[in-house]
Amino acid sequence: MKALVTGGGGFLGGAIVDQLVARGATVTSFARGDYPALAAKGVRALRGDLKDADAVAAACEGQDVVFHVAALPGVWGPYQVFHDTNVTGTLNVIAGCQRHGVGKLVYTSTPSVIHAGGDLEGVDHTAPYPEHFEAHYPKTKAEAEQAVLAANGDGLLTVALRPHLIWGPGDNHLVPRIVARAKAGKLKLVGGGKKPVDTVYVDNAAAAHLAAADALAPGAACAGKPYFVTNDDPRPQAEIINGILASAGLPPCEKS
Repeated sequence: MKALVTGGGGFLGGAIVDQLVARGATVTSFARGDYPALAAKGVRALRGDLKDADAVAAACEGQDVVFHVAALPGVWGPYQVFHDTNVTGTLNVIAGCQRHGVGKLVYTSTPSVIHAGGDLEGVDHTAPYPEHFEAHYPKTKAEAEQAVLAANGDGLLTVALRPHLIWGPGDNHLVPRIVARAKAGKLKLVGGGKKPVDTVYVDNAAAAHLAAADALAPGAACAGKPYFVTNDDPRPQAEIINGILASAGLPPCEKS
């Protein structure tokens, strides 16, 4: 297998790269930053921006499957900045796959594409997209996800995965922010931390991506569909946060 991973130097992207390398795949990473560790693993590391259609297309050439993991997350910032990376960048990936005959595209989406505020429990992939989004990130990710699923066809098979709250070794998002806020005395639980939250361990999220790529085939049930990815182990928010704090040698959060 020849596989391209956008964002291969990131948290989830790196885990996907590791599992592909362990499988014996020929792996290429496309990312904005420089990641010497990838080259040390035998990965072909390309530097570029998702907004650069030509660079993206060149990275797609000769690939059997593309794992499009790279995105711009966050809550604040101008809409156009999110759109340029998350929507335009994804359209460039789709075009690159189609231009070079890539057979499979696995897109990393987010559960927030169906979140309009309020609780979500027991929902599945049939839940509709909301008419209103709370931030630019989910709005642009939803638009990109719909483009990926609409591109599914005879020449290119696609699937979208929605991992929820990824954690594990090397986490550079969730864990460091919780620990930093706790050390600053600014961490608080919402509503006492009683609401259950589903999460996913990073290696499980990566394995789901490889499983999706393996399952994609003409007539496959998963083709053209989105799926949530979790550990199927929802726990109270307080338990999750205090477990993270305990692992960092910090006392539990008691503020609400």
